[in-house]
Amino acid sequence: MGVGMSAKSSKKRVAVQLPATAKTRPIAERYALELEALAPAGAEIFEVRAASEEEFIEGARDADAIITSWGFKISRNIIEHLEKCVVIGVGSVGVDMVDVEAATEAGIVVTNVPDVFIEEVADHAMMLLLACARRIKQMENMVASGDWFRARPVLTAIPRLWGQTLGLLSFGNIARAVARRAKPFGFHIISFDPYVSELKMTGEGVEPVSFGELLEKSDYLSMHPPLNAETRHMMSTAQFKAMKNTAVLINTGRGPTVDEAALIQALKDGEIAAAGLDVLEQEPPAPDNPLLAMENVIITPHVASATSRMHPETRRRVGREVSLALTGRWPMSSVNPTVLPRVPLERWQPYPMERGPNR
Repeated sequence: MGVGMSAKSSKKRVAVQLPATAKTRPIAERYALELEALAPAGAEIFEVRAASEEEFIEGARDADAIITSWGFKISRNIIEHLEKCVVIGVGSVGVDMVDVEAATEAGIVVTNVPDVFIEEVADHAMMLLLACARRIKQMENMVASGDWFRARPVLTAIPRLWGQTLGLLSFGNIARAVARRAKPFGFHIISFDPYVSELKMTGEGVEPVSFGELLEKSDYLSMHPPLNAETRHMMSTAQFKAMKNTAVLINTGRGPTVDEAALIQALKDGEIAAAGLDVLEQEPPAPDNPLLAMENVIITPHVASATSRMHPETRRRVGREVSLALTGRWPMSSVNPTVLPRVPLERWQPYPMERGPNR
């Protein structure tokens, strides 16, 4: 049930799932960042204590908005029981924790934060690329095991980065930031993204290619697509077979865009040489996941976006997006833009035309 507000309040009501680790401080303190934009808009936050969809529905049924970034999925069942909801604000780039199609059918706007931690994720992608290129995990293990003099022959078999080809699968904000970082290392950069103009790519000094060419030409392949029906397992057995056996896969996007079983087999069979992963299909991974024991695989625990700025700025951005919708205006980033002409919200800014679907 909802806590922390009067049932007779005339303010707009914004529901959030109550974290298991929630403190006892007042709501105004715990959600001060979101309320920077929501309070001036006449909205207040209330928490929903729920261990099931049914309990969440009971608590959030009459909410004007929902903010989510964790917990159970805002499913079709939940959405169909929302009586007043105008907007669902997601505090991340990915929105797979919301049934966006169901929200669209219900006339509910879904927003995300696609441009808050772009630079951080791009930094992390380059870190994984460099660590894989120099086989850092293997080098560290050799030092620890006393194989000091066996390390150099491993690296002398690997080409220097200058002149190598970096492929970007999807050319959204993060991929572009990776491209900017990769150029000083001497990479030739190519990209496949059917939703981005070739002129946008060439304007960034990136060569547009087909998906097949991307797989065949990339020495390093960095994954950046959103997760949807089109992209789930878009990297699987056939795709790994098409790559160079010296190629390295980097994934800081969404785990399920890569068929993990196929990746494991490709690494075992030498169809690709290494992988740097910040995301996995199952998070956290099972202790017996073969990827954990591979010297040519570096895994970080889905932390690419984590810096001192990320958490507070993400929360502020969610508050601003929800506030815009509750005050009758289009949010800055709607992941289901087809719903906008069908809802009583005012278009106050031009359509962003530099990127395709961000879900």
